[in-house]
Amino acid sequence: MQGMNIGQAAEASGVTAKMIRHYELVGLLPAARRTEAGYRQYGDNEVHTLRFIRQARDLGFSIAEITELVSLWQNRRRSSRVVKALAESHIQALEAKAQELLAMKATLEHLVHCCHGDERPDCPIIDTLAADVAAPEPEPASDAPLGRRRKTQFQ
Repeated sequence: MQGMNIGQAAEASGVTAKMIRHYELVGLLPAARRTEAGYRQYGDNEVHTLRFIRQARDLGFSIAEITELVSLWQNRRRSSRVVKALAESHIQALEAKAQELLAMKATLEHLVHCCHGDERPDCPIIDTLAADVAAPEPEPASDAPLGRRRKTQFQ
């Protein structure tokens, strides 16, 4: 698999070409070797690193965390204690996010339960979303020039 172009590396790693370029830009992946024509070339090591990055992204690690994980992965003298601490910290963040999502779900379930879902305009879902929000400004006349229309908070 030596000498793959970016499309081949993307297919082999499961990471899109766009994300490969991004990972190079942010320093997560070293800049690729280039052909005389300027095309990126990737080898087995880069594809392996891309797979590692993809796995970490699939677990929800941030780019900063993945940068640290890649560094730890490449350091054969690393302490597994550091890796475990990073993973435990990520678990705590995931737990907090899960609690936020469950709270959002519960709120929406309550609002959906309270909504009649009929032809009447009364809707507790809309009422809740509009709470503490100023009423929208009326739409400008259709003949008003675009540059002179006032923007509302909903535009």
